Amino acid sequence: MKIDLTNLVSQKCDERRIASVADFVMSRMELHPDCELSISLVDEEEMSSLHLQWMDEPGPTDVLSFPMDEIRPHSRAQGPGLLGDVILCPSYATKQADDAGHSLQEELELLTVHGVLHLLGYDHREEEEKREMFSMQDTFLSQWRARA
Repeated sequence: MKIDLTNLVSQKCDERRIASVADFVMSRMELHPDCELSISLVDEEEMSSLHLQWMDEPGPTDVLSFPMDEIRPHSRAQGPGLLGDVILCPSYATKQADDAGHSLQEELELLTVHGVLHLLGYDHREEEEKREMFSMQDTFLSQWRARA
């Protein structure tokens, strides 16, 4: 998998781990090994701008996902493609990490998995979708952390 990570913020984070968990999810979802993903870490001002422009919602958020080639799970045979962009906002995620009682790094890893699942078509608008997506998210995180 080709993962481009751009860090535009001053918060310290382990970019290698963020890319690693994204790669793990893409591999587990059986995507073609030449699929591409972009991950950007942005400040609250940039996230607010993107959130308003694309979701018509004011203020920052923790993660946004922008799919590109409509790649779906188990699509290894379809060939490579552009999975899309995951945008993370560490300063916003800091508040969530504190509320959850874990580190910012752990929150960014969780949000990365969450964002990649969104790119693959998973959502959490309906309760059943939420259960499925969050279960996958938890499973992938625990599997990845067990081997990281």
